[in-house]
Amino acid sequence: MDAAVKENLLDQFRCYLDSIEEAPEEPDDAGAEADLFSVFVELAAVRNEVRTESRLVKEALDQFRGVFATLQSSHATLEQELKRVQGEARERGRALLRPLLLELLDLRDRLAAGLQQPAAPPKRRFDRWRRRRPAEPKSWREGLGITLRRLDRILAERRVARIEMAGKRFDPRMGRVVGTTQDASVGAGIVVEEVTAGFMWDEELLRAAEVIVNKIETEQRETVG
Repeated sequence: MDAAVKENLLDQFRCYLDSIEEAPEEPDDAGAEADLFSVFVELAAVRNEVRTESRLVKEALDQFRGVFATLQSSHATLEQELKRVQGEARERGRALLRPLLLELLDLRDRLAAGLQQPAAPPKRRFDRWRRRRPAEPKSWREGLGITLRRLDRILAERRVARIEMAGKRFDPRMGRVVGTTQDASVGAGIVVEEVTAGFMWDEELLRAAEVIVNKIETEQRETVG
């Protein structure tokens, strides 16, 4: 083979090599890059969805807080209104019951006064010539005692209690003075007798007592001193 032919072949081989080097090379991981890009796109979409959901959740929580605050305020208002209505109903009930309790106390006074009466009137000089009446049975006194005890039980169930003032210093908040006496053996201002008993209803004065209080004059005080 002559030199011209060899030179021609070498030129052709050089052209072939040059053409190979200039041609763009296809990446081996083109499919991998495409998959990674898809993942990035999906992650971006998920992030946007999460942001949107977070915003919606925050708005829902804000609305729930507003509703809860409204419910709490309404509950407090309703509770106050319920207490007010209950208080008014209790006051109305007490206002209606008070006259009835006072009537029961008046009835109790009459029963107690009846029991204090003597069992039989004293005999007079000419009673033996009169026609004798049959002896009055004692059952009426027993009946009055039973009725009085039952009435006291009814009053106690209604939280009505008697005010014991006899032998104690007079309290103007619990009673009023209807008479005075002078007894040097008793201190000044001491209640010596209850004309009408006083009663408390829970923490409220139901009926003031009417009492007689011992009063010592100035001269008597100096003598006693």
